Amino acid sequence: MKITLCGSMKFHDEMEKIAKELESAGHEIKVPLLRIEVKEKGRDRKMSIRAFIESNGGIDSFSNDHDIWEEKSNAIDDHFKKVEWCDAVLVANYPKHEIDGYVGGNTLMEVGLARYLRKKIYLLQPISSKLSYKEEILGMKPIVIDGDLSKIK
Repeated sequence: MKITLCGSMKFHDEMEKIAKELESAGHEIKVPLLRIEVKEKGRDRKMSIRAFIESNGGIDSFSNDHDIWEEKSNAIDDHFKKVEWCDAVLVANYPKHEIDGYVGGNTLMEVGLARYLRKKIYLLQPISSKLSYKEEILGMKPIVIDGDLSKIK
């Protein structure tokens, strides 16, 4: 099965591990890209747009016409194409901001697109009632796999 992983970029390392496990089970996998390249202490590394924004004064430090928003737009488009490509999405919804089963804004958009395109939607963990949009997520009829990747079929 072709699967696109979705989730907070804070969990990029975890998504890479999930991708390797799913690939070893015979699935084709796409993951979100770390978009920003930075030089730090003489070496290059990539980071998420969010991490870059937070390390440079926060979201309000960037004007509406700053280049970062073009990069963000490109990242959204890139991942939407991955959702279009796949048979299913798997949301890596680990705890974040003291919310179990966290799903952020970008991931919510990706899941909505997956639903519209009639893709299967898997959630790694149950959705927290602390999310004001739990109703919308449940309305997209996801399959909760409780951390068991073998439930993806």
